[in-house]
Amino acid sequence: MIATEFSYSAPDTLHAALALLADGAKPLAGGMSLVPMMKLRLAQPEHLVDLRKVPGLSSISEENGRLHIGALATHYEIESSDVVRSLCPLLATTAGKIGDVQIRNVGTIGGSLAHADPAADYPAAILALDATLVLSSTGGRREVAATDFFVDTFTTAVEPGELLTEIIVAASPPGARTAYKKMQNPASGFALVGIAVIAARAGGVVSTCRIGVTGVSGKAFRATTAETKLIGSAGTKADIAEAVKGIAAAEEANNDIHASADYRKAMAEVYAARALEAVLR
Repeated sequence: MIATEFSYSAPDTLHAALALLADGAKPLAGGMSLVPMMKLRLAQPEHLVDLRKVPGLSSISEENGRLHIGALATHYEIESSDVVRSLCPLLATTAGKIGDVQIRNVGTIGGSLAHADPAADYPAAILALDATLVLSSTGGRREVAATDFFVDTFTTAVEPGELLTEIIVAASPPGARTAYKKMQNPASGFALVGIAVIAARAGGVVSTCRIGVTGVSGKAFRATTAETKLIGSAGTKADIAEAVKGIAAAEEANNDIHASADYRKAMAEVYAARALEAVLR
């Protein structure tokens, strides 16, 4: 199928791009999600704003111990960045498990997060990292916590006229280790279940534990109950097994041709245990 007709703009300043978005245009980043939807006519924007000429949106830098990632940074740039690997290895690892080489060379972190596919990889990591997402518009900018960003399936906190421009992540706590484990669809590479973990010990007990889950339900979520169970424990294999029991019990799990709801919930426990054992063993 062929996309419906649309107008196209490629502004070279953020101000110009935001002005077009305020008039109802739709942003185009890597196009890995939007273009296929347009070809299927699931999305029919009247005006596209190509963001690739806007300066600064693909930068990756460190400021005062925090990682600043422009929304147009590609998966490959994040995967291969020395700064990301040093300050936030979880994000680099997650980026390296997205799709294939062609997708990682073109797809962007901002496009992926704003699309909010329930089987995308980044949301689990963004939640586990307790990241901050910066939304810009002609009216200014505002910051949204990762836990407030994902609202529902393909739905985020981004308001009409706003653009996700930056992701801010604090450096991992001293001694923290991270892991991203996923059970993927063998054809698409999307996560049937994806678990991102950051954890650290202090004084012989687990002092930090954050778990992000994707692929299981309509949106990614933090497994706060499991986190609470592990913090203060020795983090043994038995502690982990107890903590991950029912990790997705409260969620309305996806049920499709790839995996049943019950299977996804069961695999969430399995992959959460694997991720936690990897960082706490």
